[in-house]
Amino acid sequence: MTSIFVSVLAVFALALSLPSYSQPQMLDRVVVIVDKSVITQSELDSRIANITQRAAQAGMRLPGRDVLQKQVLDQLISETLQLNMAKRYGIEISDADLNGAIQNIKASRGWDDETFAREIHAEAANMHEFRENLRREITLQQVSQGVVRGRIRISEQEISNFLKSADAQFWISPDYRLGHILIPLPPAPSKEQTEAAEKRAEAIYQQLVNGANFGEMAIAESSGPSALKGGDLGFRKSADLPTLFAEIAPTLEVGDVSKPARSQAGFHILKLMDKRGETKQVVSQAKVRHILLKPSAILPSDKARAKLEQMREQIIKGEADFAELAKDNSEDIGSKMSGGDLGWAEPDTFVGEFAQTIRDTKIGEISEPFQTQFGWHILEVLDRRQEDLTEEAIRAKARQVLTSRRFEDETQVWLQEMRDDAFIEVKI
Repeated sequence: MTSIFVSVLAVFALALSLPSYSQPQMLDRVVVIVDKSVITQSELDSRIANITQRAAQAGMRLPGRDVLQKQVLDQLISETLQLNMAKRYGIEISDADLNGAIQNIKASRGWDDETFAREIHAEAANMHEFRENLRREITLQQVSQGVVRGRIRISEQEISNFLKSADAQFWISPDYRLGHILIPLPPAPSKEQTEAAEKRAEAIYQQLVNGANFGEMAIAESSGPSALKGGDLGFRKSADLPTLFAEIAPTLEVGDVSKPARSQAGFHILKLMDKRGETKQVVSQAKVRHILLKPSAILPSDKARAKLEQMREQIIKGEADFAELAKDNSEDIGSKMSGGDLGWAEPDTFVGEFAQTIRDTKIGEISEPFQTQFGWHILEVLDRRQEDLTEEAIRAKARQVLTSRRFEDETQVWLQEMRDDAFIEVKI
C-alpha cells in the first residue's frame, strides 16, 4: 500500500509553503495553458511572493525575477500535469482524509490545537488555505508514488547482483542530509546538449567551491524537485537515496560539495549538509493485510465504516474470505489484487493510526474499523517476527533500496514524458 507510506512532516512543510488557489482574484489572467487546465497570474505571483518571503527569512538572495519566474512556472506546470493525472485516476482527498493528516501532524510535532493554530498563523495562512494546500500536496504525493513506483521493475537477478556488491551493507549506514542541484538533460540528448549541460554544471560547481551560497544557487539554477527549497533533500537513509547519491554521500565530509556527476536525468551536484545515526539491524515486523474504503459523496464516512463493520462480521463468522473481500472492495490499488496483503513491514513505516492498530491487534484478529487520512480500514495481523536480517528480509530490503534509488530519476523521466505529451502554451 504505497499511499500509506507518507511523510506527514514533509507534507506539513510543503502545505505551509504553498499559497492557496481557492480565493478568486480580480482582473486575473491566464499565463500558461496545460492541456485543459490553466495557470493564472495570481497563482504565479502568490507562489513567487511566498518563495521570496521564505528566502528573506532564511537570509538567502534570490535570482532575478525572470529566472525565478521560469523556475516557478516549471514547478507549477509539473504540478498541474500531476493533478490532472490524479483526476483521471479518481484520486480525491476528502475532508476526512485531511482531518486524519492534520491529526498526524499534531501528534508527530506534539502540538495541541492552540499551538497548531499559532504555527499556521505564523506562516500567514488561515486554516482554509492550509487545508487546501495540504489537500493539494497529499494528492501530488499519492499520484507520483503510485505511478512512478509502478513503473520501476526490479528483477531477482538485480537483487542478487546488488547483494554480492560491497554496497550491500551500505544501506545500514548513517542518515545523510543532502543539498541537491540538477542540471537536466533531455531524453536521448545530443553530444552538444550533453557538453553544454556539463559545462554549466562545472561552472556552478566552481562558484560553490569559491563560496557561493548553495541554497541560492539551487533556487536559481537547479531543475531538481527540491530546487525552490534551496535544494534541501532532508535527512534520508542511504538506502533511500538514488544510486548515484548513495555512492557520493560517504565520500563527503559535512560541508563538502561534490563535483558534477551524471545520471540519466542530468548532471548532479551534492552538498553534505549533515549526517546522523546508524540503522538498527534487528526489527520487529508484522505481516498485515487490510481493506480500505474511501468516503465519497456516494459512500459517506459513516456508511463506509458501517460497510467495513459488516465485512468484519462476515469474516469472523466464516461467511466471507478476507482476501476475496479485499479484491472486490478495497480501494488501495497497491494491495487489493493481492488480497490486501502488505507483506512484512515495521509498524512505524505506516501512518500513525495504522501503525498503532497493528500494535494493538493480536495475531489472527480482525481490527475494528479505524480511520486514517486515506479513509476507513480494517486490518488483520497474520504474523509477527523479530527479524535479524534473514535472507528473505535482506532480499526484500534490497528490492526497496533499488526501487528507492531509482525513484527520483524515474520521477524526472515521467514528468518529462508528461510534458512531451501535453499541450503547454506559455503566454508570458
